[in-house]
Amino acid sequence: MNFLLINADQLRHDAVGYRGLRDVKTPNLDRLARESVDFREGFTPLPVCSPARQSILSGRHPDSFGAQWNYDFIPTPRLDPAWCWPRALESRGWNTGYVGSFHVAPERDARPYGYRDFISSAEHKKLLSEKYPGAVYSGGWFGCPSPIPLEDSATHWTAGKAVSLLEKYVSSDRPWHLWVDFEEPHLPCRPSAPFDAMYDPASIAPWPGYGDDFHDKPYIHRQQTWSWDTDACTWERDFAPMVARYFGVVSQLDDAIGRILDCLRRSGKWDDTVVVFTSDHGDMCGSHQMLDKHYVLYDDILRVPFLVKYPGAAPRVSGEFVQNTLDLPASLPAWLGIDLPVPSHGRPLPLAAEEEKGRREIVSTSNGQQFGLYTARAIRTKKWKYVWNLTDVDELYDLESDPGEKENRVSDPSLRELLADLRRRLWDDLAAHGDPFTGSAWLRHQLLDGRIVPPELARKGTS
Repeated sequence: MNFLLINADQLRHDAVGYRGLRDVKTPNLDRLARESVDFREGFTPLPVCSPARQSILSGRHPDSFGAQWNYDFIPTPRLDPAWCWPRALESRGWNTGYVGSFHVAPERDARPYGYRDFISSAEHKKLLSEKYPGAVYSGGWFGCPSPIPLEDSATHWTAGKAVSLLEKYVSSDRPWHLWVDFEEPHLPCRPSAPFDAMYDPASIAPWPGYGDDFHDKPYIHRQQTWSWDTDACTWERDFAPMVARYFGVVSQLDDAIGRILDCLRRSGKWDDTVVVFTSDHGDMCGSHQMLDKHYVLYDDILRVPFLVKYPGAAPRVSGEFVQNTLDLPASLPAWLGIDLPVPSHGRPLPLAAEEEKGRREIVSTSNGQQFGLYTARAIRTKKWKYVWNLTDVDELYDLESDPGEKENRVSDPSLRELLADLRRRLWDDLAAHGDPFTGSAWLRHQLLDGRIVPPELARKGTS
């Protein structure tokens, strides 16, 4: 058995064609989805780039070992290579390769973590500086059409390097693992022709979360729009053109992924290879008038696309709650015949319907980042999402009646029992994976005894 892992950066779960939620052209991912188990309820445990990748490598929740934000913002504890499952493959003689941005450790590249071959995206940046020294980009974080031809774009350069490694591996008699980590569609979005003109902004409807008035919301939510200078932006003038570019980059990414998948199909190894496609997290992309991620735990950034093509597993759509960076490593012992170096915080993925265990909820966390640290913890069921903001008002959303998460119902007196139950279940999950804040008796008293100021009292400034 071989293992191909393809990871995108900041790809929303609803921005792929096979979901049928937006008219985004992704024919190669659509084809892969038809051959895969499509986990429609896939979530990231922590929606920030480095912690998500550290979690994939170790199977551990990022908060459990201090990987609470990107290490290049404020230094965090280093991920111990001895924890990481690719080393088990390398020690057994597998060919192992990593192509892309290894956003895992400041002083180490992918090789100490078990990858014999490492091709860094820094090589592509060097190529651009030498070949296109006069390239001009406009639009800031909102992006612009790229002046770089498609064949020299980051998506297609990355795919080309991945194909070269793949061709080398499939010609060998050794099993192999290849991780292809794309930097797209992370903002700013700069699609190359012809993808720069593929989508008409006028045809793109706002996300369900757009138009939030932030009533009874934590202060940091509105502040996000001020920090990013999006408080005065409109959908038609600002966000829709940006989303059109985002969709263009997604289609461009799909085209690049198609080259890798076509190479694997031609090699004759398709039926001997596990193929996984996912993303570290989503992107606000104009929802709630925000960009990027951080400080919030909306589904815009928590839900991720998650496809698993496993030889012998019947393709299907699964509604089981899963966590991509935790449950994928927990599945590898059975799939690849290895032992994990450290116990995983995840569960093996249910490839068949009869394997589904009916998870009642999913838990995700956030610790803020570039505008100041801010701690939030969320528990989500099919119907409800509760967000514990440790230093601000909490949030409670009815996802059935309010899929955009705009009406905070945490003060609804009819929901007190539900709220107490969600708080208990959240605490239990946090404690189980070693969240550092569960070691505080003060916070236990706050959450489990309900000693939390409701929004209406917070507004009055009195208790």
